[in-house]
Amino acid sequence: MAEIETVGVVGAGTMGSGIAHVFARSGFRVLLHDVEQRFLDRALEHIRTNLGREAAKGKLQEAEIEPALARIYATTDRAALAGAEFAVEAVPERLELKAEILRALDELLPVDAILATNTSSMSITRLAALTERPTRVIGMHFFNPVPVMALVEVVRGLQTSDSTYATVYELATLLGKTPVKVNDAAGFVSNRVLMPLINEAAFAVMEGVAEPEAIDQVFKLGMAHPMGPLTLADFIGLDVCLDILRMLQEGIGDPKYRPCPLLVRMVDAGWLGRKSGRGFFRYES
Repeated sequence: MAEIETVGVVGAGTMGSGIAHVFARSGFRVLLHDVEQRFLDRALEHIRTNLGREAAKGKLQEAEIEPALARIYATTDRAALAGAEFAVEAVPERLELKAEILRALDELLPVDAILATNTSSMSITRLAALTERPTRVIGMHFFNPVPVMALVEVVRGLQTSDSTYATVYELATLLGKTPVKVNDAAGFVSNRVLMPLINEAAFAVMEGVAEPEAIDQVFKLGMAHPMGPLTLADFIGLDVCLDILRMLQEGIGDPKYRPCPLLVRMVDAGWLGRKSGRGFFRYES
């Protein structure tokens, strides 16, 4: 694997802070960037809390917490990322935002650095073409919560080189993850299969087939899912689910990905799931 010691992470939200956590825990120096200090402060607080939980469960030693935190340099100055040999963006799923970030990283980072995107559904080929290094752009799709979930979809764009793929595959392994090779297609594997399930569950609610609790119970008890599709949708964020379904509909062109009208109305109402306190279920603040 190409020598990677310093990793840039753009975006200090739920996914970005989790990605910074696993890199720092694995011994990498992390440059964590976001546009406001309050986002960075919140991320560092969450990382400290989650490292403490891991120590309590025996997954790392108490003495490892502070050294891991010390390896994270949080900054609002994007130019600080210039010292990274590898960078991953974890900003919201908006093409114009990801495009702007990738172009900026392309200009900032060394010419041999790898650029990864944590997108859950966008075309890696399309994003790579926005840069001057398309062979060194790849998808590295982590799952939430990042410190806990073992899977990473390593997504090759049409232009991604064999060496870039091999480096990122090994990098995921060094993080203690299980990388799975996926070729570039709308939704990759995870969301191409998952989102139609969530969407159909929403249709079942809208059409009065069953209440949300009953639908989730069928999947938990009948299919041994750890949580039902509607609880999972609330956990992911109904706005995120809707965005991915629209990308699937556009990218694949099949009407089976048409978002359920109930899902659209819920997002319009601001019922986004856990993060807003209400989705298919209600949540305490």
